[in-house]
Amino acid sequence: MECYTYIVECSDGTLYTGWTNDLQKRIQVHNAGKGAKYTKSRTPVKLVYCESFSTKEEAMRREYEVKHYTRKEKEALFRRKE
Repeated sequence: MECYTYIVECSDGTLYTGWTNDLQKRIQVHNAGKGAKYTKSRTPVKLVYCESFSTKEEAMRREYEVKHYTRKEKEALFRRKE
């Protein structure tokens, strides 16, 4: 099972980092207002970055790491992929 660490840009321009094992479904859940408490009032969200991992633990570890990045560091991640 593949797992993902991802960053979405919320409608107010803020960034949210999370992890999931079904990326497409998770973005749909966020946009339905049923995702994380943080994103509920900030829809729609747009996926701007993701990384894939072979285990949940790796994805969760990376999520924790990325959540501690500054906004500039997070932006550097997804700007590099453009």
